[in-house]
Amino acid sequence: MNTADRIDRIKRMEDIFNRAKRITTELDGILPELQELLDYYGSRNWFEDLEADEKGELPADLLRGVLSEDGVYNYLTELKTLATKLNELK
Repeated sequence: MNTADRIDRIKRMEDIFNRAKRITTELDGILPELQELLDYYGSRNWFEDLEADEKGELPADLLRGVLSEDGVYNYLTELKTLATKLNELK
């Protein structure tokens, strides 16, 4: 292998390493808030908020993906799949 190819490979691996570290740090930092979201999902407050939405009591321009039953559930499934993939890394 020539030196230029080796340098390109090292640069690419360094980029992957740095991006992965940054994402891991960000994910670790949001874990307490993620737990808060999980505690909210399916809670009494969540059902009350969903009911208020269904009655039209919330502003039309309010983002409300969190009130979607499938939205949060699907995200949790994605997280579990990601955790499994991470666990399977060599």
